[in-house]
Amino acid sequence: MARTRVRIPSLLALSAALALATGCGNGTATPAADGAPPKEGKPVVVVTTTWEGAFARAAGAEGVKVIVPQSVHHAPDYDPKPSDLAAVAKADFVLYAPFEPYAAKIKEAAGSKAKLVEVNLDNDPDRVKAEVDRLAALFGTPDAAARWKAGFDAEYGRLNKELQAAWPGGASPTVVAQVFTAWSAKLAGATTVGTYGPEAVTPAQLAALSAKKPSLVLDNVHMSTGTVLPDAGARQVGIVNYPGEDLDLLPVYRNAAAELKKAMGGS
Repeated sequence: MARTRVRIPSLLALSAALALATGCGNGTATPAADGAPPKEGKPVVVVTTTWEGAFARAAGAEGVKVIVPQSVHHAPDYDPKPSDLAAVAKADFVLYAPFEPYAAKIKEAAGSKAKLVEVNLDNDPDRVKAEVDRLAALFGTPDAAARWKAGFDAEYGRLNKELQAAWPGGASPTVVAQVFTAWSAKLAGATTVGTYGPEAVTPAQLAALSAKKPSLVLDNVHMSTGTVLPDAGARQVGIVNYPGEDLDLLPVYRNAAAELKKAMGGS
């Protein structure tokens, strides 16, 4: 009997040690390919668009399921299919943005199991990192998020220096930015003299923004209405907010930097 009393706690301790050794829920596992099933112990994450998906991936989520196809130019126009809503019902976490018109359907489909998480979709670097930290706390993946943020800071810093080196005449360009592209002005170190949207620009706004004589207009390609300031002599730059199917947020910044550099160079 004495031997039995000793061995049972020992087996329990061994089981606990094996569970810790597998790394379940500790956020240190290498992320799986997007769309692949999450590893055992990882949360099932469903997102409405690739933008939320990139935030989730940066935070350490694996096998993220995206509802709105990347090919849909204006994601809020998408009407979720029954299969999309079925995927939502199986999730542990469902990420969405409150401005998306199908948010009500997503909430209804989530049922009682899934935790609904509103995501602040803004590519401003400080807000991105804050959201990544918040999501990582929910997913239990802080180590993965910390690694991603370190890489992000290095790449963002590199792009910022390159853009400042490209300033025309060494002076910060003046820009008018659509409200959802203001982050790209910050990336370039530009001076923002005005913003517009998301509503259509009124004649009074048009006159006021043109009077500021910006050198660049940073338009949102997902909500573009054509030339914003036709008589201001400003060069218009199309800025993309949504990542691709790989759910990698960094190419969004690289692409914006390339477009801005081209515009500032006058080519």
